[in-house]
Formats: sequence, structure tokens, C-alpha cells
Amino acid sequence: MTKALQGVRILDFTHVQSGPTCTQLLAWFGADVIKVERAKVGDATRGQLRDIPGVDSLYFTMLNHNKRSITLDTKKASGREVLDRLIKECDVLVENFAPGALDRMGITWEHIQSINPRMILASVKGFGPGPYEDCKVYENVAQCTGGAASTTGDEDGLPMISGAQIGDSGTGLHLALGIVTALYQRTLTGRGQKVLAPMQDAVLNLCRVKLRDQQRLERNGVLQEYPQYPDGQFSDTVPRAGNASGGGQPGSILKCKGWESDSNAYIYFIVQEAVWPAICKVIGEESWFTDDAFATAPARLLHLKPIFARIEKWTMTKSKYEAMEILNQYDIPCGPILSMKEIVADESLRQTGTIVEVEHPARGKYLSVGNPIKLSDSPTEVVRSPLLGEHTEEILTQLGYTTDRIESLRAEGVI
Repeated sequence: MTKALQGVRILDFTHVQSGPTCTQLLAWFGADVIKVERAKVGDATRGQLRDIPGVDSLYFTMLNHNKRSITLDTKKASGREVLDRLIKECDVLVENFAPGALDRMGITWEHIQSINPRMILASVKGFGPGPYEDCKVYENVAQCTGGAASTTGDEDGLPMISGAQIGDSGTGLHLALGIVTALYQRTLTGRGQKVLAPMQDAVLNLCRVKLRDQQRLERNGVLQEYPQYPDGQFSDTVPRAGNASGGGQPGSILKCKGWESDSNAYIYFIVQEAVWPAICKVIGEESWFTDDAFATAPARLLHLKPIFARIEKWTMTKSKYEAMEILNQYDIPCGPILSMKEIVADESLRQTGTIVEVEHPARGKYLSVGNPIKLSDSPTEVVRSPLLGEHTEEILTQLGYTTDRIESLRAEGVI
């Protein structure tokens, strides 16, 4: 069975997380991803946060599966010659260098087009055109400038960064979609184009419900599903809402049995109107069916704190798994707070390929996240990340370089 992107060749000039997330996803779908790295140095994450001395870090291995690695010094004339041949043979060049770096390297859009007018140039940048477009951006900066941090955290606390890498990996996912879209359009036009995914834009896209709430707040002065309602004061900006639901159904994180010693003994509980009678039955408050203070969704918005306090008295008598089993019998939306340790132990995630075990020649076996997107006709096989420069000779041979020429490039320090 062929892979979805079989035959597509990606020239991968990315490093750290945002770009490698994108190119790894394309590699999982079958694209031939050629990762270009500096000899003896490679991607910075090879050495960052190492847990085994002298071995590629998990940071690197978990972001660079299914790729091939070539080392190349593009500052030397012979290195530029190799790069130009790669550009000619590849379909997409992906980069997440600092603003302007690609142009300073001489790899301008005009240069790329002159060699390969079908080439797609895909870039991750911190910001799009505007006052900040020349600024470098990292994960937490993207979360701050994209609106996530200002709307995350306790209602009376500091802005908070999410543990999910929505700035880096989130942008990489957006860029991958842009590349696939450009490849499709190329089948119609025959032309390549530039694809840009600014990190600020990607984070804002993931925060669109907060942009929705900003406009609702400006119109009405309050946000009724937020914990500040009805007793708190609203300013003119969307406030932090703790663990309140981001949608129209009120939700909260509640303690479960064992919370005193287990930092993850909690469950997320949503008070959905359709199952309100079932909620009252489960917690033993059938009288709330007809009580004017609780009978309707608008009325309950005025009493969410005491409602969740009463539900929590019930959840504290159950483990999070017991509570979930009971609540699911009544279709009451809920979810246990799962630690990474618990997720790793979930056999169903192994069976679907969401968690995979990979064998590495220096590291041995390690766990990683598999492809989160499943195609019925293109199953994903997760292959270990490449060693630095592991495929240099193989790639050069495919480009038509002879053994003697490869040896001379090595002698020049190009590879």
C-alpha cells in the first residue's frame, strides 16, 4: 500500500520544535524528508535536555522520526552546489530560521524559483508582516502574544502558560496543512508558492473562542458562564476563567477520592443541560428538578459555585475512574485528569499507535507520540530518528554524485 505523500520530497531546514513537528508529520504520511544539518553540530535539540550522555536527546528523537539526515556546509561553494541540486530535486523547502536568515544565506525566493519554479517555500515565523515581524519568538512568547496566556490561569492570578506546546507544535501543524494545500494547488497551476505560518497567528487561531468572548463582553458587559458572574466585576478585556468551560456548558475540575495525596485525583465535570436530571439523580438532589433556583440553565448560572461544591461532595467519595464509569452510564460529560504516567500505561493508546515504542541504536527503546491523524488507506509506521549525517552518502548518490566526488566533498569539510 502506498503512503499518502509517497513521492513528495521535502528539504528540511528546520530545527528545535515548530518546523520539525511539521516535517515529521509529512514524513509520517510518506514524504521523503531530508533533514539538512551542520556537520558535528546538527539540530540544537540533539544535545538539549539529554538524559543519556552522548546520545541524541528525547527532545530530538521524538520530533524527527521517519527522516533522513545529511550534513552540509552551505557557506562553501561546493556546499551551495549540493544545496542547489537538492532544491532542484525537492518539492518543498521548509525552514524556521530567524527572520531574514534565509535571504542572508543567499537562498532567496527568487533564487529558489530560478532553479525550481515548482518549489514550495514553507516558513514558520514568530509574527506576520507588521511591527514585530523581525522579532524572534519561542513557545511561551507565542502563547503570550497570541492571546493564550492572558486568558489562562486562575481568575485572580497571573497569566499562565499552557503545558501544551500550542506555539511550537501548534504552528507546525498549521504549516503542514498549508504545505499539503499548496501541493494540491500545484497540481492545478504547476507553480510553487510561499507558505507562511506565523506563531502568533496559529496561537490566536487556537484561541478563537476567546476572541468570540471579547466581542460578547464588549456588547453585554458580562460573560455569564465565567466564574466572575454574577458576583465579580468584569473589566473591558476577557478575564482568566480558571477551569471554567470555554463553551456554553458550565464545567469545573472537582476533587476525587485520594486528592490529598494524589495531585491528579480530579475529574472534569460538565453540567450539560440535557443531562441535568441525571446529574441531580446521581448526586442525590432530585429536589433540584423543580427548584426555581436550579431548574433551568439560566437560573443555574447564578448558582454555579454551590452546584459544583455539591457535586464535588459526591466526586470526593469516588476515585476518578469510578466517577467516570458511573457518569458515563448517564451520558454526563466528564474526564479524569490523567498524568503522563497514566497515559503511557493506557494499552488502548498503544493499540491505536498514539503511543509507540521505538528502537534506537544508541538509546535503546523509548516511548514517543505516534501520528495523531489516522488514515484508513495510509497507516503510519514510526521509524527512529536519523543519526547526524547518517544518510549523507545515500542522498548524494541519489543526486548523481560519484564516490570520488563524495570523498572530495568530505575532504573539503562540506559534508
